[in-house]
Amino acid sequence: MSEMVPADDTRRIALVDLLDRVLGGGVVVTGEITLSLADVDMVRISLRTLIASVSALVPDPTEPDITDD
Repeated sequence: MSEMVPADDTRRIALVDLLDRVLGGGVVVTGEITLSLADVDMVRISLRTLIASVSALVPDPTEPDITDD
């Protein structure tokens, strides 16, 4: 699976390696924005996005199906 890295680990990861890890498995980014005026919430926006490569989400049609039925 994936390797867990301690928070205090100071090793450097190249940007290409980081993108390869993120796109290989995918990552979900969530956020929330609230616009208020005089302590009254006027607009609330909830965001959720999935970032992954197409090859991670869609199976390759040329590879044989290895699922056991």
